[in-house]
Amino acid sequence: MPLASGGGDHARRETLTLITSRVGDAPVRKPFFLDAGTDIVSACRQMAAAGVTDVLVQDGGAVGDRLGIFTTTNLRDVLLMDRPPEAITLGEVAAFPAITIERGAELFEAMILMLRHGVHRLVVCDRGQVAGVLRQLDLMGFLANHSHLIALEAAEAGSVPALKHAADQIAPLVAVLHQDGVRIEVIARLVGELNRTVFRRLWELVAPESLRENSCLIVMGSEGRGEQIMRTDQDNGLILRDGVAPEAAAEATAAFTAALVDFGYPPCPGGIMASRPDWCRPVAGFRRAIGQWVHGDDPEGPMKLAIFMDALAVSGDAELLAGLRAHLARLMSDSDAYLARFAASVNSFSQDRSWWSRLPGMTGRGSAEIDIKKLGIFPIVQGARALALKYRVSDLPTTARLAALAQARRITPAQARDLSDALHFLMGVKLDSNLRQIEDGRAPDNLIRLDALGALDREGLKEALAIVRGFRDWITQHFRLQT
Repeated sequence: MPLASGGGDHARRETLTLITSRVGDAPVRKPFFLDAGTDIVSACRQMAAAGVTDVLVQDGGAVGDRLGIFTTTNLRDVLLMDRPPEAITLGEVAAFPAITIERGAELFEAMILMLRHGVHRLVVCDRGQVAGVLRQLDLMGFLANHSHLIALEAAEAGSVPALKHAADQIAPLVAVLHQDGVRIEVIARLVGELNRTVFRRLWELVAPESLRENSCLIVMGSEGRGEQIMRTDQDNGLILRDGVAPEAAAEATAAFTAALVDFGYPPCPGGIMASRPDWCRPVAGFRRAIGQWVHGDDPEGPMKLAIFMDALAVSGDAELLAGLRAHLARLMSDSDAYLARFAASVNSFSQDRSWWSRLPGMTGRGSAEIDIKKLGIFPIVQGARALALKYRVSDLPTTARLAALAQARRITPAQARDLSDALHFLMGVKLDSNLRQIEDGRAPDNLIRLDALGALDREGLKEALAIVRGFRDWITQHFRLQT
């Protein structure tokens, strides 16, 4: 159902519980254990006697102790096997490993995990010991959860128009969550998972199974990093298994791009879409392209590499992407000159260094519009990306990259904290502006009119941009860039 009318109440109740609740506050069911060697018929008898629909499967075999989960849904797989159920053990058909979460984790983490892994149950632990099972239906009842309803509607959509109906509910949900004070990073992660559910289901609807099994659909840029909230230009691609001709994917990728445009995701001006030849290639083609981005003289090479660095597998064989990442890591050994060229783009959009100091006075040029993405968000993202490339940090979200860099002592913990805070503040200001633009019937963009900000936001913007300026200077020194 849309967020209008009753949907807003649902989302506001969800907001309250997301902010205040922990996993342990939700209904956690007592665990029911069986050994992996238990045959299916015996297991079903014991489950029926206990009145449960799921069982935690303990496997202490030669591969080491494992914990899996078996549900009545798994019986479908049992019936498709060529042996009688009494000859099949739980260990053969249970899902390993079970997805776990700590009892003290924030409730939104449980929601994120269920969306990300496409599961309906989480094993709840208390300091590493199994405490129970959290079911999706119980979580939905606890939250009166609208975001899970969107995810379920998207995952079960039987047609592209039905999927569009689910996708259209994401933006109103964002407005409610932001209005009610949910942290910007929580909104971004939730929207990222919902978007990927939509993209995955769309690909399933438009691409034949043979193509899906021999390819990897990826999203890139802010979508790959989990930092895109409002719908912006598409950044996606398709990695084909070697031997699969790009022409075999042409019809599906064209339908995928066209449907996303209809959903409200504009075409990428730079053509970074699976329907374009440069971003729909076999593995060998992508390997050659990556080599050209690093060693060639294409002025857009660093930009293309930066976009690809944020690639996240959405559907298909994720090992195809993993292999390309490994290839990139090998190419980057002993590439200081390229790293400097790659990092230099943090200064691409820096203007004269005096205008920001006039905030929050808002006089003269200070009252003009600024591009908050170019002047604020991009330098943090690209600087973290350059450091991640140099020091082989595999995380995709910018704050995770910063945390990993701090853990490796490549930057200080204070730098990581200040940059993360500045990024979240800038994302929040951008979202405020985008929601106002939508209310006014305008397309959301990156321009912020400074005289439209309140006093606290003007002061916060000044501090955030000072952090950005300091980071640009630090990157310039770290990579020995010419100023």
